[in-house]
Amino acid sequence: MPKAVVNGIELYYEETGKGEVMIFLHGLTSNHLMLKQEMDYFKDRFRVIGLDSRGHGKSEKPLTYTLNDHVQDVIAFMDDFGIERANLFGMSMGTYVAQGVAVAIPDRVNKLILVSGNSHAKDPSTSLLGRHANELNGLTFEEQMAKLSSYIFHDLVSVGKWLEGIPGGLTREQQEIAANALVEFDFRPDLHKVTAKTLVINGRHDGLNPPEDGKEIAIHIPNAQFVVFENSGHAPNIEDRVAFLELVDSFLNE
Repeated sequence: MPKAVVNGIELYYEETGKGEVMIFLHGLTSNHLMLKQEMDYFKDRFRVIGLDSRGHGKSEKPLTYTLNDHVQDVIAFMDDFGIERANLFGMSMGTYVAQGVAVAIPDRVNKLILVSGNSHAKDPSTSLLGRHANELNGLTFEEQMAKLSSYIFHDLVSVGKWLEGIPGGLTREQQEIAANALVEFDFRPDLHKVTAKTLVINGRHDGLNPPEDGKEIAIHIPNAQFVVFENSGHAPNIEDRVAFLELVDSFLNE
């Protein structure tokens, strides 16, 4: 099991392929396996690295951490492994981490792919979880996502199969710690610093991070490309797999 000690925390990672580096950053309470499809697809042309963020997957689980800790972990990982420049692929929470890295070290991020993301923390009362707070009371994060799945995803059958293939869930306490790391963040004032060629993708039926959130990211990042998948929710990579991979492939080949 490959692990690296980064900023005093043991992080699990998987690496394969050769060539230009492409780092994959997963969503909240998940792990690198949620992006295994993409890692397998691009491993013949890139050196793909899937990281389990601190507090997630097989990585060490400290009792408290912040979004900036996730950001600094990626930077330190690149430093320790001698990665001068990399492409970043972030999904959901992974887009927050990727934005933070691209702002902090813009000259070291070549291309940036942000899937189902947002540029800032939302007012809890107006978020999807906030609007359904009463029915979600007492449920774990995973149980909340299951209950709200019809508001988050469009193709529930495909998404269900995908989620079943991602083992390594967190305890309720670990889920709360992971969620608390995302309570406050706002990259909008600094996104103009991003120099990476950027592709922003959102699904039309995503109630968690809807298209307007992705559009806001694209507005703030110079020359960013913004694409909405009309028949997808929070997982366009799964709900419209072929078109998604073709788009990302074309973007990386530009």
